[in-house]
Amino acid sequence: MEMSDSLAVSVSGLDAQRRRLNVIASNLANAQSTKTPGGGPYKRRDVVFRSTAVPSAFQRAFRQVAVGPSAHALEGVSVARVVEDSKPGQLIYDPHHPDADPKGFVRLPNVNVMEEMVNMIGASRAYEANVQAINATRAMWNKALEIGR
Repeated sequence: MEMSDSLAVSVSGLDAQRRRLNVIASNLANAQSTKTPGGGPYKRRDVVFRSTAVPSAFQRAFRQVAVGPSAHALEGVSVARVVEDSKPGQLIYDPHHPDADPKGFVRLPNVNVMEEMVNMIGASRAYEANVQAINATRAMWNKALEIGR
């Protein structure tokens, strides 16, 4: 694996975690949204990751020489899709709320703020880990350049 390959894997992780953080931020921003353009309360969203082949010059050359079961691609991560959580939101009695049903009940979004904060911390830590991996790769490049002096 070349050093640029490790950068490509880390960058794919950064992009995936950035998208996850955006979805979490959207969930938090809509934690009290009882009416959406589609009707009904906001539904919590979550990302689903998948492994994705990362293009690599080394991998392309390797496949030309050795094609077979041992020639697997370098993999990073990407967002496969964003899914809606199907759990129902909390039902509260508030007859004065503009979105209350005829019986006076309001359906709140199915967003748990504490759970979203925990998810945000996890995504932030994963993002930081990818930044650290990029920094380590950069430090290795610098050391390799010093060897040639």
